Amino acid sequence: MAETRRGFVRKTMAGAVTAASYRQILGANDRVRLGLIGYGLIGAFHVKTYKKHADAEWVAASDAYAPRLDAAKADCGPQCKGYPDFRALLDVKEIDAVVVATPDHWHALHTILACEAGKDVYVEKPMTLFVKEGRAMTNAARRFGRMVQVGTQGRSAPYLPEMQRHFDEGGLGKIHAARIGTFRNIMPGFGSPADTNPPEGLNYEMWLGPAPKRPYNPHRSLYHFRWFWDYSGGQMTNLGAHDLDFVHNLLHLKAPERVYCTGGRYALTDDNGETPDTQDAILSYPGGITVTITVREASAGRKQGGGTEIFGTKGSATVGRNGYQFYPDNRIDPASAIPAWSRVPGHPTASDFRPVPWTNAYGVKSEVELLDLHSRHFLDSIRSRKLPIADVETGHEIATACHLANLSMRLGRPIHWDAAKEDVIGDREASAALERPYRKPWDDVLRRLKL
Repeated sequence: MAETRRGFVRKTMAGAVTAASYRQILGANDRVRLGLIGYGLIGAFHVKTYKKHADAEWVAASDAYAPRLDAAKADCGPQCKGYPDFRALLDVKEIDAVVVATPDHWHALHTILACEAGKDVYVEKPMTLFVKEGRAMTNAARRFGRMVQVGTQGRSAPYLPEMQRHFDEGGLGKIHAARIGTFRNIMPGFGSPADTNPPEGLNYEMWLGPAPKRPYNPHRSLYHFRWFWDYSGGQMTNLGAHDLDFVHNLLHLKAPERVYCTGGRYALTDDNGETPDTQDAILSYPGGITVTITVREASAGRKQGGGTEIFGTKGSATVGRNGYQFYPDNRIDPASAIPAWSRVPGHPTASDFRPVPWTNAYGVKSEVELLDLHSRHFLDSIRSRKLPIADVETGHEIATACHLANLSMRLGRPIHWDAAKEDVIGDREASAALERPYRKPWDDVLRRLKL
């Protein structure tokens, strides 16, 4: 994992697949043959999404839970073969690409091994469980000449280029801040069940994979894995990654310089989850841009703080999966902002200047399903051999920022980040936390590939 960004960019891919050679590989039917790894909440949605594309077909599926594997085969169609062990799926040479929709702690290994097996990869967000996995995944994609697209479907929103152009042309003035919020109320939580035996049909050892060995608990597996540090990063990486991707994309951001985050599991105390129900992060980026991310799991608020809002000197703009909206500020005489009843000597005196909007109010509403467009972009990338719209490198950047927020919260102090070296500045404990040990035998993969 020690390879730097500059190092792998310099490397050439002697065996890289060109668009022309790939068309020959696809064969006469010219359909991209897909394998699914993980048939859960989003995996099932991906099956339906890719079935909408006439030039793609599901030919294989893998899941560590037998009932889900049976459901995946039925959903994908009679041509789909099932594999309880994903490695057997990767050995099938007829498969062109895989969709990785497993729990977060598996994303890196599934992606890396798929690249090594010659498959292109669509991997769900959050792309990684810890920071250094992202560089290893990027290195693998480049070394093996694979297209790796991350499931931040906001990148495929058809209205973003117009919005970004307006930003770049100064339509919002100098942009200096963004605010992201995800609010809901799930009190009193999902409960705290006792440890027990895994359900029939679940290969718990395979489900755990590289994660630490733990007794089986209904909440430490399948859907609820999201609330445990061994497998995920909570809502900061789960939902925060989507909205932060909008901000990075629109504002051309790469990495924060400083991150501070506070929070904890304060309200859901009768729930055995670990990740925070209350969290506030401040990310400072080069160029004087501050991004705040707020997570609330035990209060839905007024429904006005959610989503993503970007602030400039001429107004603000909101953006999400259903479109965007510009809200102009009024251009005023600054003295008029002083309370009118304040007429003490020495205070500025307001002029007769009448407020006028700095810019125009306008927006775009969209009802298109972004996953339809995002999957289309992935299939097009497979054929063209051009980097996908949500490339693994950008996925690594987004995941890193979210991980640094969680790291700051857990350590209780700010994180100063060196983006060029991809390391924490002056904090050995924080630097060591950028990587977690994999459990045997999975710890050999990164060591063997020297990523």
